[in-house]
Amino acid sequence: MAQKALIQKPNLFLAFVQQQGALLAFVALLIFGALRYEGFFAVYNFAELLRYNSMFGLVALGMTFVIMTGGIDLSVGSVAALTSVLAAQLSPHGLWIALFLPVLAGMVLGFVNGLLIAKLKILPFIATLAALLAARGLAFLAANNQSVSVATDTGFTDFGQGNILGVPTPALLMFAAFLIGVLVLRFSSFGRHVLAIGGNEEASRLMGLSVDQIKIGVYTLSGALAGLAGVILASEFGAGQPTEGSGWELAAIASVVVGGTLLTGGKGSVGTTLVGVLLLGLIFNVLNFENGYGLISLSSYWQSVIRGGFLLVVVILQTRLTKGQKI
Repeated sequence: MAQKALIQKPNLFLAFVQQQGALLAFVALLIFGALRYEGFFAVYNFAELLRYNSMFGLVALGMTFVIMTGGIDLSVGSVAALTSVLAAQLSPHGLWIALFLPVLAGMVLGFVNGLLIAKLKILPFIATLAALLAARGLAFLAANNQSVSVATDTGFTDFGQGNILGVPTPALLMFAAFLIGVLVLRFSSFGRHVLAIGGNEEASRLMGLSVDQIKIGVYTLSGALAGLAGVILASEFGAGQPTEGSGWELAAIASVVVGGTLLTGGKGSVGTTLVGVLLLGLIFNVLNFENGYGLISLSSYWQSVIRGGFLLVVVILQTRLTKGQKI
């Protein structure tokens, strides 16, 4: 009995680290930044941190539901690039048209991904890789291989650049989306079915769950949120960017995994994905401050290198922690 208790205690600790490790790292990084950098806790710094990372947050939210079913969506960055171009082209017609139609386009692309995966049984990696290439090509075609300026007299730019009660509008939208995501996952049958399918798809079918519809639903959701991120991209930077979005799928996957969601599906949390998004954003924010000190000099291209290395480390740790809990 004593030996059993000794075995269970480490398992509880490993479970806590897996689920809350991102939060612990986030708090530690906040303390480090406050002690090292002057102006780190300035309102402007955190406002811009939230504004910029709201795009990654929305994409990561959709990716969370996809990964919890045991799938993957590699097309989110290209979908965001395409919808940013569409939003810029539609911006002369006002905010609501420039918001609704690109999000609808993202939904359609996500729906097609879901159909290919659920009905034609194409592997998620292959289906969404094809969508990545198709959406990227469409973005360049629609933009004629150049940035598309947005209209500045229709209120469209206020959506990405504005504030509500001092908080960036995109950040408020991101927080609202995550709140809805938490409620859906915890209290709806859709959320329970997502986790069940990720845990054991065949058992879910035998239980009578609508596996295909759930899969189509999560990919449609992922496409819609990527579309919304594209609208924010165009509004915030004042142009549709067909070259943007490269590596966004990596950032989203990294945020989801560091938040404790298993890549194999069946287990995950929406709230911890948000922490993962903020942690990755804070890491690059700290690096920017460090660049200002002149001790290091990292170009923006290093962000992809850091994200890739960070994702690899987190996956290795997650694998080891998961094995440790099964001892």
